Order: sequence, then structure tokens, then C-alpha cells
Amino acid sequence: MATVTVIPAKPMQELKGLEATAKLRVCAYARVSTDNEEQLSSYQAQVEHYTSYIKNNPAWEFIAVYSDEGISGTNTKKREGFNRMIDDCMAGKIDMVITKSISRFARNTLDTLKYVRQLKEKGVAIFFEKEQVNTLDSRGEFLITLLGSLAQEESSNLSQITKMGISYRFQEGKVLVNHNKFLGYTKDENGELVIVPEEAEIIRRIFREFLEGKSPYKIAAGLERDGKLTGSGGSRWYDSTVDKILRNEKYMGDALLQKTFTTDFLTKKRVKNTGHAAQYYVEDSHPAIISKEEFATVQVEFERRANMRGYSKTGKSSFTSEYPFSGKLFCQSCGSKFRRQAWGSGKNKKYVWRCINREINGVESCSMKSIREKDLAQAFLRAMNKLISGKEAFLIEGTGYLNGVGGSDDIDTRLAKLQQELINVIKSLGIDSNEYSRVVGEIENLRGRRVGLKNAEAEGAWKKSKLEEFKAYLDARDGKLLDRFDGDLFRKLVEKVKVLSMVEVVFVLKAGSEVKEILG
Repeated sequence: MATVTVIPAKPMQELKGLEATAKLRVCAYARVSTDNEEQLSSYQAQVEHYTSYIKNNPAWEFIAVYSDEGISGTNTKKREGFNRMIDDCMAGKIDMVITKSISRFARNTLDTLKYVRQLKEKGVAIFFEKEQVNTLDSRGEFLITLLGSLAQEESSNLSQITKMGISYRFQEGKVLVNHNKFLGYTKDENGELVIVPEEAEIIRRIFREFLEGKSPYKIAAGLERDGKLTGSGGSRWYDSTVDKILRNEKYMGDALLQKTFTTDFLTKKRVKNTGHAAQYYVEDSHPAIISKEEFATVQVEFERRANMRGYSKTGKSSFTSEYPFSGKLFCQSCGSKFRRQAWGSGKNKKYVWRCINREINGVESCSMKSIREKDLAQAFLRAMNKLISGKEAFLIEGTGYLNGVGGSDDIDTRLAKLQQELINVIKSLGIDSNEYSRVVGEIENLRGRRVGLKNAEAEGAWKKSKLEEFKAYLDARDGKLLDRFDGDLFRKLVEKVKVLSMVEVVFVLKAGSEVKEILG
């Protein structure tokens, strides 16, 4: 019969080349996942507890209590205290780490096992008080795998609970906005959004200049030139920043909630919500800087610029505001827009505007000939002076659509009822998928109709305001005629120019009127 002799494991100190009587170098790790007062109190108590706990053990040498405040445990990328502790362990400064529980150390199984194995190779133990597990025990890693899986499930559940809480707040119309980089707004002592007057003026300027014909790039350049600061306090402006401001419904007092959503509770990766999760649109949730009419008109202008037809390989040409007439001239023969071109050189150099269709595809595609830029400018000058002098005052009158388009009240009432139905379905214990689909389908249909009506109402109100502004402009001139062409005035007043022929155009004003004028 074989004889078995047990050879006991060597003490950790001996394995590390230390004296057998050397004290075990011990540290602790404490973390709280939120920054509320109750949790911070718990955090401070943990630090005090571990400091005393380690120092009162004569066989241990106290190294430090490493800690992180207000940091989520689902990954370790931003946990500075944790990462510093791991570095010290790997540098051979620590023999054992004590922490409250596995959920305080890491809720991600992959992270947990990674660091357990990494420290185990260095002979560093991790002791979890709550679970009474020492990772250097023979059964330690098995228990860590099991408990790590449970912790990950806990994190998933917390993520779902958080999502539900946010969803319910959204359903009640409670807007969550990070105001720190939100140009134009801040929050008062009650957490409500309030307008910052000087920043609001920048927002109004951006919207005004866009509707006057400037591109986001030129608006950004002007703001940078004038030393205006961005929402984050920077001096550098980008056209993309201006573009986002012009499309942000919050500036008209509304809020579209859940524009993005979290795809993975571990990585916390957020992506644009294109229908993957419910969205909530809250009207008049906070004070508006821009009127709904002006905001709607800006969106229409975006669409107009995007849909400008050219005759390039893509079938479209981008909008430019480099010249006053850019994007404003439309051929009434073929529907194409016009492009600026220089003829001649030196003293004989002149600028003309040519139909892009005719220029690219030849005279057989369009009969419209070129028109001189100088003639266009003089035609606008004459048209404006006629209006100022009152000779064509009969043209300045509101048309039917300026009175607005009614009919959205009934839709609003029905939508309110459906929204409540949807909330009841979501909150019910057993969700009826057919009922959910029916309510959602009807809401989407009504919202589509409502958007159309609201846009028509907004456009009518905007046109009416432009008409009133134009009449005020004429009154202010008090009969004083213009003596030169003003490109900024042209951009501000003219929506487009219909080119009827090489000798005749129609100026379509943003105020809703049309003025025909001869070229030459």
C-alpha cells in the first residue's frame, strides 16, 4: 500500500522571499456607485472601518484604503482608485486586498476573473467579506465565477430598473437635460431650465442669419470672428455646431426624449434611437428662445436647400451662400437652378448666371439664355424702390394661407387619449402585443397628420410675421429710395427668383408677395 505524505503549502511570505514572520501587507478597496448623501455616508464608513480593521490586526501591515466615489461598477476603465491599487499590487507592494463584496469590486464577470487571475499570479489574495471568499483558497476561483455571474445579472437588473424609471419620467413629461453645455439655458435652484439672456441672443442670431440666407459655415465664421463663446465655453465654432442648434427642438420650448438608447449595460454604449426604443415628445416643457413658427421655417429651409436640383453626377448640388443670388435663381423653362460664371478678363470681365441644365447638357435641353448679374441687381433695386414709393403697394397683401390652417385641435385631443392608453398598456403586468401595436399605429398616423397641419400653421404664421416686418421696413424708409444693391437685404427679403426669360424675372418675397421686373 502506497504511503502518502502531505507536504504543506509554504506561507505567502516565504514564497515571496520574505521572512516567515513578516507581516502581511494589506489594503482595502471601497466604492459607492452614486453621489447621493446616503451613499457617500456609507462610503466614508467603509473607509473608517477598513482602516481600523487592518490596523488592529497585529499580523497585518496597513498599506492604504483605495477608493472611488460615484463610479459605476460595470467596468473598471474610469475607476482611478481601483486602477492605482492594481498597479501597486503588480508592483509587489501589497499581499492582500480586502473589499466589502464582489459587487463592490466588479459587477462584470470578465473583469472580476481577469483581476483575480492577474493578482493570483502575483500571489496577491482578494478577500470578499460578505461572501467570505479568499481567492487564494482552492475553491476561490470556482466561487468567484459563480458569484461574478450573479453580480453581472444584478447589474443587468439594475440597468433595466433604471431604464424603467427613466421611461416613466419621460411618460410624465419630465425632461432630463445636461445644461452644462446647453447654450442658451441653465437650471435654477429647482432644477428647471431657465434662459440665459446673453446666450439666447446668440441662438436668435444663428436662426435669423440662417433664414437670411447664410450657411452654417458662414454663421460659425461670423460668431468666431465676433468672439462669441460656444455652449462648452470654447471660442472655436464649427458649422456642425450651428447645424445642431438649428435642428434642436428644445430652442422652441419642446423636447424629444430618448433620442439615443443604451445597447449594452456593460459597455454603456449609446446609439441613435431610430425606432429601437419608444420616444416621447413633450411640448412647451420649458421657456422657448425661438418661436415655433421660426423653428418650423428653418426646417423647411433645410429641406429646400437639400433638395436643390443640379445636374452633377449625383443629381444634386450643395447649397452655397457665397453670393447673394446663390441658390435663389430658378429656371422657369426646365426647373433647374442657376450657377455663377465669369466671362472675359481684366476690364472686360463680367459675371453672368447660367442655367445649369443648359450649361451641362446643351441648348437642346433648355432654351434659357444667360443673364447678367449686374442686370439682376439693378432689377431688384428697381423693384424695391417701386415698393418703397408705394407704386406697387397693391402687391403687398396677405394671401389666404397667411391666416393659418386649423384642424389640429381634434387630433391633439385624440392623441392625448391614446398616449394615456399606451402608458396603461406599458404599465400593465401582461402586455397585449396586439393592443400595443394598435395604439402605437394610430398614434404614428395621427402624429404624421398633426405634423403636417402644425407645419402649415407655422409656415402661415411665419409668412404673416414676415409680411408685418416688411411693411414696417417700408414705413421706416418713409419713401426714401435705395441708391445701390444690398446683398444682405436681398437675402433677407427674397425667397427665390423665377427667371421667366433673359429679360424678365419675378422676385418672390418671403412676405408672400411677388414682384415682376424687367432685366436690362
